[in-house]
Amino acid sequence: MSKPTLMILAAGMGSRYGGLKQIDPVGPAGEIVLDYSIFDAARAGFGRVVFVIRRDIEAAFRATVGAKWAARIPCTYAFQDLNDVPAGFAVPADRAKPWGTAHAIRAGRREIAEPFAAINADDFYGAASFRALAAHLTGEKRAAGHCMVAFRLDQTLSEHGSVSRGACLCGADRLLTGIQERTKITRHADGTLWDEPDGGPATALTGAEPVSMNCWGFMPSVFGDLDAAFEQFLRGEGGQSPKKEFTIPAVVDGLIRSGRGTVKVLETTARWFGVTYREDKATVQDSIRALVAAGEYPAKL
Repeated sequence: MSKPTLMILAAGMGSRYGGLKQIDPVGPAGEIVLDYSIFDAARAGFGRVVFVIRRDIEAAFRATVGAKWAARIPCTYAFQDLNDVPAGFAVPADRAKPWGTAHAIRAGRREIAEPFAAINADDFYGAASFRALAAHLTGEKRAAGHCMVAFRLDQTLSEHGSVSRGACLCGADRLLTGIQERTKITRHADGTLWDEPDGGPATALTGAEPVSMNCWGFMPSVFGDLDAAFEQFLRGEGGQSPKKEFTIPAVVDGLIRSGRGTVKVLETTARWFGVTYREDKATVQDSIRALVAAGEYPAKL
């Protein structure tokens, strides 16, 4: 049985951080967030890593990130390119914005032929998430189709402002039936949680709602589905828009609604860490230091 692969979506790192040399360390020995994802995936049983990056950050990425891990786990690169569109389609002249997360995952189609997980480079998912993904993507559970790790909403909030989250809808069989976008979730002073979208009614939330943080597990058949969905996207308004994105939740929703695929929701009590606001960095650093102190991670990866 082949080991699953970890795909890390890192094409946006250079633009978000203003250059790879300016990636903020969050670990006690200068680790960045994706270092913890690779460490957790390797000990959960993943066999290799595929980094999805842009050509213009390749040299810096290989020197900064790839060199650290290449001796410990096989590392491969795939490239998200704005011009990577199916034959017969053209990129709008006024489009500079990348096509989106589904396009980034599609970029790995020539590098991956086995079950794989796809995650964001700058999100911390926790060891339990990778164990759950590995268990689903190997052995008998792989016959159940795709999967995703869902986090409790109250484990994904920022203390420094509102957040948007995709609430996972599923039945008793824990199969995903849809994702409901919650665009402005805030914890009030009295501890209650509300989604207060601009121009829409407020909705009270419990905090126990499972939400998607872009932590997916896929069978390799998804690449064919991505190709078909991308062509459909390009034939529609997406093919003429300078900004509209081709997103993985939209592709997954199409698979579910058409009956062409299922997604098992793997819930975890692990806390997700991310830097939504600049002030969140200190919280992430403190949280990782606490995990190191508790023995969850070595002091230096």
